[in-house]
Amino acid sequence: MFVQIGRSRLHYRVYGTGEQVVLAFHGYGQDHSHFYNMSQALPHAKIVAFDLFFHGQSVLYKGNTPLQKEFLAQLISKFLEEEQVSRFSLMAFSMGGKFALAVLEAFPDKIDQVLLIAPDGISTSFWYNVATYPGWLQGLFKRTVIRPARFFKIINWLDSTRLVDSGLTKFAAWQMNSTQKRLRVYKSWTGFRTLTFDIRKIVRLLNSRQIKFTLFLGEYDQVISGKRLQVFARSIQNCQLILLKTGHTFLLHEVATYLRRHPGVF
Repeated sequence: MFVQIGRSRLHYRVYGTGEQVVLAFHGYGQDHSHFYNMSQALPHAKIVAFDLFFHGQSVLYKGNTPLQKEFLAQLISKFLEEEQVSRFSLMAFSMGGKFALAVLEAFPDKIDQVLLIAPDGISTSFWYNVATYPGWLQGLFKRTVIRPARFFKIINWLDSTRLVDSGLTKFAAWQMNSTQKRLRVYKSWTGFRTLTFDIRKIVRLLNSRQIKFTLFLGEYDQVISGKRLQVFARSIQNCQLILLKTGHTFLLHEVATYLRRHPGVF
């Protein structure tokens, strides 16, 4: 199914038939299907799993690029109207955190709960800034998409010298090991560059409305650092922070397992 404005369309799939409507946004390199296991863990939920733009079947028209928060809010508003959804909860993993935060900003009075899993958007990495920085650095990244040999030399050097955790270098290499993947990296990082947030505003929205907030982090996650996220979590009054003994890659699966064993969390 799709919600569409002009030539841009956001694809989604519904999992489950429960009463709790959950808008879910996956991580980089995934699609809506990664929330199937989550729906099995939450029989009381109706999970509406969206494909991020540049993933799955979602399409962001060139004229709507980079994605603006206002345009995303228009798409979600149209979805809520078409599906007659008055209240909902949010769930997001990794890059999908940017989408969830944008929806939270736009519809704070319609939201019951928020569950974020190692979310992007709260703290931004140096490499993200490099990729989206205007000028010659962005041009250098574009050339890397076409001619990645130098990139892989640097990755191999970082791995051999142990200057960067080996899990992180393997993750980076896997995300860049084909032209299609490199194009998706570039389109995602530049296409979502306007999805930035005033974290103090996010905290005020959550606290003023006493929205239940659950944050899952991976103890061995080298992609999304948990230190600043834990500081963020301590600022939220109605917050539950859960640390799982896993890395970034398997975190979504481990969260589904945890929720199946602890049905009262979400």
